[in-house]
Order: sequence, then C-alpha cells, then structure tokens
Amino acid sequence: MEGVIKKGNAGWWDGSVGYEIYIRSFADSDGDGVGDLPGITGKLEYLSWLGIDLVWITPFYPSPMADFGYDVSDYCGIDSLFGSFEDFDQLIQEAHKQGLRVIIDLVPNHSSSAHPWFESSRSSVDDEYRGYYHWRDPTTDGKPPNNWVSHFGGSAWTLDEESGQYYLHLFLPEQPDLNWNNPRVIQEFDEIIKFWLSRDVDGFRIDVAQGLTKNMLMPDNPIRFQINKNMSPRQVFASFDHRYDLDQAGNLEIFRRWRNLVDPHDALLLGEVYLRDNDPNRVSRYVSSGDALHRAFYFAPMHVPWDPQSMWDTFRDALDAAPEDLSWALSSHDDPRAPTRFGGGEEGKQRALAYSVLLFFLPGLPVIFQGDELGLPSIELELEELADPVATRNAVETDGRDGARTPIPWDSSSGFGFTHGTPWIPIGNRSEKDTVEYQQKTQGSWLMQYQTLLQIRKDNLELDSPLRWVTARDSDVISFSRGGLISALNVGVSGQILSLPNGQWELAFHVGEVVLNDRSVVFAENSAAILILAS
Repeated sequence: MEGVIKKGNAGWWDGSVGYEIYIRSFADSDGDGVGDLPGITGKLEYLSWLGIDLVWITPFYPSPMADFGYDVSDYCGIDSLFGSFEDFDQLIQEAHKQGLRVIIDLVPNHSSSAHPWFESSRSSVDDEYRGYYHWRDPTTDGKPPNNWVSHFGGSAWTLDEESGQYYLHLFLPEQPDLNWNNPRVIQEFDEIIKFWLSRDVDGFRIDVAQGLTKNMLMPDNPIRFQINKNMSPRQVFASFDHRYDLDQAGNLEIFRRWRNLVDPHDALLLGEVYLRDNDPNRVSRYVSSGDALHRAFYFAPMHVPWDPQSMWDTFRDALDAAPEDLSWALSSHDDPRAPTRFGGGEEGKQRALAYSVLLFFLPGLPVIFQGDELGLPSIELELEELADPVATRNAVETDGRDGARTPIPWDSSSGFGFTHGTPWIPIGNRSEKDTVEYQQKTQGSWLMQYQTLLQIRKDNLELDSPLRWVTARDSDVISFSRGGLISALNVGVSGQILSLPNGQWELAFHVGEVVLNDRSVVFAENSAAILILAS
C-alpha cells in the first residue's frame, strides 16, 4: 500500500453512532477522583447496551495538565493518572469483544512546553529542535512578531527571555505550536500514528485539524470587529479574520499522507475542523476529495439557536457542501451542554432530545457527548471551583468549559458512583433522577428514549438512501426522508401540521405531543417524530 491512496470516505464507520468520553469525568476506578482507562473498560457494556458503535477517548498521554491533557509531553505514553499500557490494551480488547471501535485523540497542532522537543528547542537558537516550533524575533520596538491572538486569551506569542525570541501558541503558553513546515515534525507524527495503530486503535480524532500549517511569512491577520476590554477570549478571537494562522492549504497534504498510513489498518480519520463563521464550504474541503479526512466535525449545529430559519440555513448549507462526510455533535467538552443551550429546565432537555431526532438521522456520523443521553444540563460552578484555564486565567471567564465537564452520575451512592474519593471537579447539584441507575429502570426516562431512538436508527435507517427534504425552507418543521423513514422537528413557536407523502406511515418515535392522522402529522411546540413507511 506504500504510496497508494484509497479514494472515497466509506468504511465501517458508515451507520455508526459515536460517543465522546472525556476521560477525567467518565468513571474513576481507583478512587483518586479522576476518571481513568479501567473506569472506561468497566462501562463498555453500558455503551454497547445504549447502542454506541464508536468510542472517542480524549487525551490520556503524559501531560502537566495545563489544559487537562491537550498539552502532551509524550505522544507515545500513558499518564499514570489514567492507567498503564496494560490497562489500555485491555480496554481495546474488551471494546472489540463488545463490538465497539475505539478512536483516540491526536493533538498535532501543539505539544506541551514540557515536551522534550520544546525543552530542547528553547535551550539554544542553534538547537536541532528549534525548528520544531515557531520562533521569531520581536519587532523593532520589542513587541510580538504579529497581531495573532490565542484562543484562550491574550497574544499568541510569548517572549523567551533567555533567547530574546518569541514562540507561537494559538492556545496556552504551555502549548507551543509545532512547525508543520518542518519535515522532521511530519516524520515524528508518522511514527506516532504507526505506534498507536500497532496497538489496534481504530482511528484518530484530530484536534485542531484546521490549525496545523501556518503562513510562514506570518503577516498580521485582518481585524473584522473592533476589540474592547469587556470581550471574552472567544469574542476577541472571533474579531479577527484568521487568514494566515488557520485553514492553510498545507493541512490537506498532511491528511493525505496520513491516509496512506491508516488505510491499510482500516482506521478512521475524524477531524475537529473548527473554522471561522463555520463556513461549510471550507469545512467540506477536508473531506470532499475522498483522500484526506474521512469525516469532519461540523460545529455550527452546536451553536445554532432554536429558530427555524437559523436551523434551515445551518443544515441545508452544510449538506449541500458535504452531503455524506460530516460529523454531527449534540454537545462537547468545549461548549455548554445542549439542554442548557436550548433554554434549560425540562424544556431544554426536551428540545435536546427533539434535536437529536434530526441529527441522528442525517447522513454522516453523529456523536454523543457523555451525559447527553441522560439529558444532563451544564453545572453552575462557584468561582473558586473553576478549573478550566480559559476561566481561571482571564478577567472575563464566560468561555469557561467546566460546566460541561463535571463527572457522570452513575448511581445515587456517595460520589454518584463516579468515584469513592473526592472528584477532581465538583459533580454539582445532580440528583438521583439524573443517574444512569435510576434512568435505566424508569420507563420514558431520557436515557431510555435515547436508547430507543438509537435502536430505531439501527433497525430502520437505509444508509444508501439519499436525503430528500419533505419540507421547504420557509417551514417551521424541518423534515427529510431517507428511504422509508421520515425525521421531522418542529422548531416553531406554535403547533404545526406536516403533510405526509403517499403511503402508510407509522409513528415509530416521538418527543413531545405528536398526533398522526391519515395523511398528516400534528406537532406541538418543541416536538419531533420518526415515521416509518409500513411494508
């Protein structure tokens, strides 16, 4: 297979449902308050029961934990906080026995500042690893080389006093960006990918896939909106047109190279492609050639308001740009949980489940974030309880991600079954009704509804059937068919009626008040339905 690129993005992941495990907060096996690899192994049966096919595990590599594992100090190791290689191998073996695939987070945009490459690189301007990172002289007045800013607040440049040069970091200063124009960096990651493939992983979720290569001239990015001191880091970052630091053409060449490495192993490349304005045409470039990424996360659905026109624009435009190869997430460890995003309370939970009726039946790969299936909202934490550096290091902490990262409540015992120690971050005001144990034995719970929805998807979704819109862009009901199945979501502020195509339709699943008549369906507010064509 050397030098041969297999065209096309199809694979075992077609028809799969993914599940993101934020390892610190999933299940703690040893009582230190931090989730770990053996904890995941102990819950694989639950994930299989739920209807999951693919598990994505966030970083477990050795790390100083400045960004909770996304600052990697050894790409081919396992932090003792999370377990050992024996634990990892057992997890992979048990997952495969359960029919589950496992992909791991690859963090190629930046390393930890504690990585031996960076420590060596900062030792001397002549060091052999200096070129692994972006080092630049100050401007004539001693300022950073350009106006690039960090996702996490402040300048993207930090001055190294000893050498008198700045180094680039699009995230924390403890996360220096790697120089992907250096062939040695490219070769290092070839070996990292081969290492994990040899341990039978089923693929990689690629962190910051849009950020790897930079314009090496490093001009200033154009400013789109005036910046003021009351802006959060996310708002400041969005005020720039990231023309030179993100989404450079060289990214695709890297992913094409990786396809050569993973295709012989039948492994998945799933990219986190987080682009300005969530332009679907730019995201689609990462998958459309059929020889780069297999799937790319599209993040607009995690930010769209509960509004018909906004949702129509989001989904129609995305599916026009990339009809098959996007990945859809309801929530993630970086954003507020869906029930909170959609208004909170029981209404927010109902809207999140109704929205899932839409997401789970689109072409592409849907991914659940741990706890979505329980209807969990984000947790409100006190100022002194915050751990996320985005919150703790900035005067405006509104972008803090802690509320979505609190531990999973498994049962009503002390520590909610997550740990028998003190959790690394407060679990918050979860109740018995939030727990897996309670919801598994309660008819109509959020968990049982999600499990039913995924089973209906498995039993009835015709993967080869193209999506056909049942309603038009001016409708408050967003509805499409795929073969003999219709998915419909009412995003309007009042009840709506959906006329059905010819045939005998059966109501297979519904959220909220839905009434099926002979040739139409009546939807109350915040409702959704799956209809199946009777044979």
